[in-house]
Order: sequence, then C-alpha cells, then structure tokens
Amino acid sequence: MSRIGKIPIPIPNGVEVAVDKGVVKVKGPKGSLSKPLVGNIEIANDKAQLTVTARDESRETNAYHGLMRTLVNNMVVGVTSGFKKELQIVGVGYKAENKGNNLVISVGYSHPVEFIPPAGITAKASKTGLIEIEGIDKELVGDVAAKIRRIRPPDSYKGKGIRYMGEVVKLKPGKSAAAKG
Repeated sequence: MSRIGKIPIPIPNGVEVAVDKGVVKVKGPKGSLSKPLVGNIEIANDKAQLTVTARDESRETNAYHGLMRTLVNNMVVGVTSGFKKELQIVGVGYKAENKGNNLVISVGYSHPVEFIPPAGITAKASKTGLIEIEGIDKELVGDVAAKIRRIRPPDSYKGKGIRYMGEVVKLKPGKSAAAKG
C-alpha cells in the first residue's frame, strides 16, 4: 500500500468534489478541474475529506494509488489558491513584455519571439526581467514555464538565457582557462 496514497485529502470550505463514471471533478472559487481516474482506484468523499483507496494489491495499482492521491490533492489546492512559477531573464539586452495576453520575448534572436499562453494561464512580465506564470492546473503551469524556458535555455559559458527563479547554472571554464590547466 502506498504511504502517500493513505494520507486523506482535506476539503476546504467552498470546494465541491464529485466522482462519477471514473472522472474526478473539483470545483472551487478559482475555477473547476476534472481528471479521469487511472488504475483500480476508488475515491470516497466524506464532507470534510477525501480518501483514496486501492481496490487490489497489484504492483500497478499501488503505483497509481499515490499518483492519483497527489493529482487530486493538486486539483483541490489549484482551485483554492492556484499555482505560480517564476522565470528570470539573464543577459544584456534580454527582456520580456506583455502585449495584450501574449508575451513578447527578446533574447538575442534576429526577431522577438511571441508566446501565446493557453487558456487558463496568465503570464506577466516585469521590467526587471521576471516572468510570472499563474494558473489553477499545476501540470499546465509547469508545462508553460518549461516551454518559455526552452525559447533560450541558460548558456553554460556566460549564464545568459531564461532560467527558473533560484535555478543554479554551473558555468564551464572558457577556452583560455581550459588550455592553461
């Protein structure tokens, strides 16, 4: 049995959870999310908490037990408080700005790159080179952040590019430093 899967999920006030025909639907103040159940998993809804249980003890079901508990918990957290990722642009002349809902990123290419965020995601750029991505779906927020980072990943020699906030980029020694050693 999964250790993570055994932990009950508390349901905050204002959040409704419904399970029908193998689909979990969570509705809260920030919006609603739904996800199909995977594996031989059952979800019991007591008004104050959700419990995720495995119907059998197979290896595959045990693997899905903790996964489904975490996914449902992320849905509950998402509709109450939402998720946020921050990216930092490092480099002389590198910048990002909002153009309506879109993000226009200038990172050393011959043209600025326009990024259109999907529905449910807001992307804000600041003058200091900070990009904030917010939404209620944790998976989608992380995916959008990865796509924006992929536009210009950090360079391993000078450290220029788009990186996650707090990401440490290990710089390689240059050609002259390597030849002396």
